[in-house]
Amino acid sequence: MEITWIVFCAFLTIAGATPKPGDINKGLGWLTRYGYLSPPDPYSAQQQKLESLTEAVRTMQRFAGLEQTGQLDDKTLEMMKKPRCSLPDVMPPRLQRRRRKRYALSGTVWQKKHLTWSVGSFPSTLSQGEIRTLMNSALEVWGRETDISFSETREKADIRVSFAKGTHEDGYPFDGPGGTLGHAFFPGVGEMAGETHMDNDEYWTYNTDQGTDVFAVAVHEFGHALGLYHSSADNSIMKPYYQGTVGDHRTYRLPQDDINGIQALYGRRDNPRRPPPPRPTQHAIPPRGPTYQPRFPYPERCSTHFDAIANIRGEIFFFKNRYFWRLQSTRTLVSLIPAQLHHFWNGLPLDLPRLDAVYERQNDSKIVFIAGNKFWVFKDTMVEPGYPRFLSDFGLKVDRIDGAFVWKHNKKTYFFRGDKFWRYDEKKGKLDDGYPHGINLWEGLSPDIDDVTSWVDGNTYFFKGSQYWQFTGANVEAEPGYPRSIAREWMYCNAEAPTQPPEGRDQKGCHCACSAGNKVAARFVSLGATSVAIMLGLLISGS
Repeated sequence: MEITWIVFCAFLTIAGATPKPGDINKGLGWLTRYGYLSPPDPYSAQQQKLESLTEAVRTMQRFAGLEQTGQLDDKTLEMMKKPRCSLPDVMPPRLQRRRRKRYALSGTVWQKKHLTWSVGSFPSTLSQGEIRTLMNSALEVWGRETDISFSETREKADIRVSFAKGTHEDGYPFDGPGGTLGHAFFPGVGEMAGETHMDNDEYWTYNTDQGTDVFAVAVHEFGHALGLYHSSADNSIMKPYYQGTVGDHRTYRLPQDDINGIQALYGRRDNPRRPPPPRPTQHAIPPRGPTYQPRFPYPERCSTHFDAIANIRGEIFFFKNRYFWRLQSTRTLVSLIPAQLHHFWNGLPLDLPRLDAVYERQNDSKIVFIAGNKFWVFKDTMVEPGYPRFLSDFGLKVDRIDGAFVWKHNKKTYFFRGDKFWRYDEKKGKLDDGYPHGINLWEGLSPDIDDVTSWVDGNTYFFKGSQYWQFTGANVEAEPGYPRSIAREWMYCNAEAPTQPPEGRDQKGCHCACSAGNKVAARFVSLGATSVAIMLGLLISGS
């Protein structure tokens, strides 16, 4: 990737822009994720041509309605930070010929003119009657403009709506409040065709500036379920960037670009005055939606230390109590609001108050979670049989550890506790001889760390309280100018986080009794035309 960075830096310099820290990674990652750049070729040292980068930025700017400068300027970077749908904007080459003006077609349609729908589960913030009314209206928005009709059924329906949390058996787990809001599957012959899922961890509302507008999201998702790709038209409901509430469900009409798109798939309506299909009983919905209720309390990212920090699949996970934040390899927070631990990984005890360390094993890419004197091994999001086991399996004679990570420069696993650390060989399944060593071998570091991790940049980062240290490359001496603020440089907080002793430890860093914490509180996917359309992956960044 280093050669790619050099080329992109040259691109920015030639374009007259001055790259800020992190802009290079963000630009490349964003353009690749949403289809503007092909994934780099590992057989050519992951290089991208300067001409390809310039054209990709121009295409993105044209699609977003920006001035086509070909430069990664401030307006372009700001557009890349906006909440949006995760489905790529640029279609596969085999489908590009289907684009008509700005709307785009997925290439698959329903082979009938009357579709049934059902809702299998509901959110807690709106009544079942309100949800059924809004789902019916969201479908009628499309049916009003074309030769296709809808009716609700209690049998197996064509379009099946459900509100689910975490892993929900379709291969695309939700990540809790503030991340991906929903996803839908295009028409087709597969058993998932027409499935439309909403994240039940979101605070769903209707026609209000608070929470997330379920009607607006449903109209967009049903567009995908009927066969539409994204549109670049400014006012299109199929535009990839979330646009908030769209007003009263009884009077909302599709913009012309979306009308053109749906009519290209299913034709114009034969008789605009024909009676509509049967509707569910209409329920009164407050014109400005339900009264907004604050979320249950969760840790505040800008004023807290973290229990564990881990590099998992190239993303940094910050764990606190029963929650976590995700920082992508582009150094972008998936959400400013944390996700719930148990909704993402299945198999950890529900009453587990906190984690001490997490790391991804080098030999098999399985994920190890450590809490107290026990540990669990996960394959992706599911725990392996036979766990938990005890730390003594590693040969460690301690009641808990402070941190663990895999050092990229020798592929060994390191465990830290107090002022000591151990080195473990995963392949041999035992500790290396001569350990433990004193933590002072890592020059500039103080004992009793919260955790440690290495990242895609090849550097190692130690965390304690509100501060962190950077060890560059294979160096075991902290870089000058450290420690620095975790809140400001990792969590995108404007102010310095107040220094406070970690919960569950005394002033000397010793472990003591800790509370159970709060009780209630990814991954972006590159998608093909006949795969799932992930809606509104919130890429929120403050840098």
